[in-house]
Amino acid sequence: MIRAAVVGGSGYTGGELLRILVVHPQVEITTVTSREYAGKPVSLVHPNLKGFLNMNFSQFSLDKIGDKADVVFLGLPHGVSLNYVPKLLEMGLQVVDLSADFRLKNPELYKFWYGIEHPYPDLLDKAVYGLPELHEEELKGAKLIASPGCNATATILALAPVVHWNMASNPRFVSDVKVSSSEGGAKPSEGSHHPERQNAIRPYEAEGHRHAAEAEQELSRLGKREVKVSIVPHAISSVRGALASSHAWLDQTLDDLDIWKKIAEFYKGKRFIRIIRGGIHPYPDPKYVVGSNFADVGFANEKRVLRLTMFSAIDNLMKGAAGQAVQSFNISRGFKEDEGLRTPPLRPA
Repeated sequence: MIRAAVVGGSGYTGGELLRILVVHPQVEITTVTSREYAGKPVSLVHPNLKGFLNMNFSQFSLDKIGDKADVVFLGLPHGVSLNYVPKLLEMGLQVVDLSADFRLKNPELYKFWYGIEHPYPDLLDKAVYGLPELHEEELKGAKLIASPGCNATATILALAPVVHWNMASNPRFVSDVKVSSSEGGAKPSEGSHHPERQNAIRPYEAEGHRHAAEAEQELSRLGKREVKVSIVPHAISSVRGALASSHAWLDQTLDDLDIWKKIAEFYKGKRFIRIIRGGIHPYPDPKYVVGSNFADVGFANEKRVLRLTMFSAIDNLMKGAAGQAVQSFNISRGFKEDEGLRTPPLRPA
């Protein structure tokens, strides 16, 4: 039984980690930390876990956590994990970091996108980017897993088959990502406050979203050439879910069946990828992945103008965060990939 600590367990992502791990047959949750709620019951903040997890939040302590955990899931804000990851690794603990602090291999990119000088470039080399569809082999035995961002995950899963099969010679893509309110976290801001968010379809960071760095890194690696991606997120009033509509321009007309076959071949054997084509709802819709770790992938082929749009629908708190983190953890430990994640999506949602 693997002893797990969830650091920063009071937010939406922390709550999802707890919801998954509390039913994971190979995991025992031993510590859940929260600076704000230390000493109070977990179910006070996460009432959905009442009767499942009867423990209190505690203050985070490096000295104590080493005696209580084998793996530490970090659900901390960007820039905070940097203070703890090196020490946790020195203590012999496995770390699954859900922040952006170790996702990028090039330390110079942290200056541009996050405004920081990364203090541990050596750990950037050692960290494994936790997208199992691209890094399954590297995840086996990984000690430091850098779990991807939700918008990056949706964009990469949409465009990976296009890049892998070189369907478009122009390696420049635009990804329009519709994102739900839970992406903004549990603490409301002026823009995420419900009366402001409800009925809104609002672009933000439209001149450069930081998750583009992850998408470019991973797709360039996959395609073995430089790939450029512009991600334009749009805030919508849904509670959960993200939909990436990622556009590519083709050199010649492609047959729909050929495109479908290439997507199917690329994702063959990938447990959490479902290809959506035809039926009542012919394209992926986040509504039908809510509460699950699935990513639904599909496409639209507008032959008139040689436009191929790839769609990817995920639950931003699951495949975009906690679910994917546990999926990567499972692979790293040699467990079945779907341990704790065998949950069909909710319907209706």
